[in-house]
Amino acid sequence: MFRTSPGRRAILGLAVAVALTTSMAACGSESGDDSGTAAPVSSASADTGLADKVPADIKSAGKLIIGTDSTYAPSEFLDADGKTVIGFDVDLFNAVGQKLGLTTEWQSASFDSIIPGVATKKYNVGVSSFTINASRLKEATMVSYFQAGTQWAAKAGATVNADDVCGKKIAVQTATVQVDDLTARSKKCTDAGKAKITIDQYQAQSDATNAVVTGKDEAMLADSPVCAYAVKQTNGQLALVGDIYDSAPYGYVLPKDQADTMGAAIQGALKALIEDGTYKTVLAKWGVDAGGITDPAVNPTV
Repeated sequence: MFRTSPGRRAILGLAVAVALTTSMAACGSESGDDSGTAAPVSSASADTGLADKVPADIKSAGKLIIGTDSTYAPSEFLDADGKTVIGFDVDLFNAVGQKLGLTTEWQSASFDSIIPGVATKKYNVGVSSFTINASRLKEATMVSYFQAGTQWAAKAGATVNADDVCGKKIAVQTATVQVDDLTARSKKCTDAGKAKITIDQYQAQSDATNAVVTGKDEAMLADSPVCAYAVKQTNGQLALVGDIYDSAPYGYVLPKDQADTMGAAIQGALKALIEDGTYKTVLAKWGVDAGGITDPAVNPTV
């Protein structure tokens, strides 16, 4: 999710009638619970060379504790049981963990609490569709694994021009880069003597999506894979608006001092998963192939 400073994230687009609430995001799941709605991805074999790069305390524990905002389908969201975190981010990072000889424990959290939680070692890693940007790289080490952009959506049949939304009510998830996008657009409106944009911010992307479905807001914007998935899940009640723009990489979030250790290990694991086809299989399972990359990097220049 393109999120603003401490975190980054996109939408949860579950079916309209099932508005997931933030109260559901209190539970985590072990990697063994990751079944999702499609066949599970086959296990990745451990690589001892990569496992040797893992910091001693994590290797001793044998697992990675992962902070995630589980309201952002298809990246990370809660399964029908209201407890198990599933999504393409989950499948992919579970495979990364397997390459490193580690299990994974997913803990749901608010998006803007994850980077601080990684810094204080509450979480070993943050996996939550974080867009890599300069401000985040000042706070954390980040490893790129996917490419996404911003996309708009509105009620099907509505006449909405993303370049002319002055005076309209727009839904967005709080703490995302899309908030900055709307703030800048609103300033252009007022500078031109037009009405400001009413920016309705929601803690959960699912709430932002439902605000558009119910007509409370006129449109929304979020990360491109999340927005496309939301449109699909609302069974034609929403439609994409305009083209994807501001493409940027997603990154796993690690403590600032782990670039050469855990960062290098995760980068190596991603490269191995790309080479053996697991990476492509995961993305295809969730229909997000278009965002695949071939060159994961630690702290890439953005």
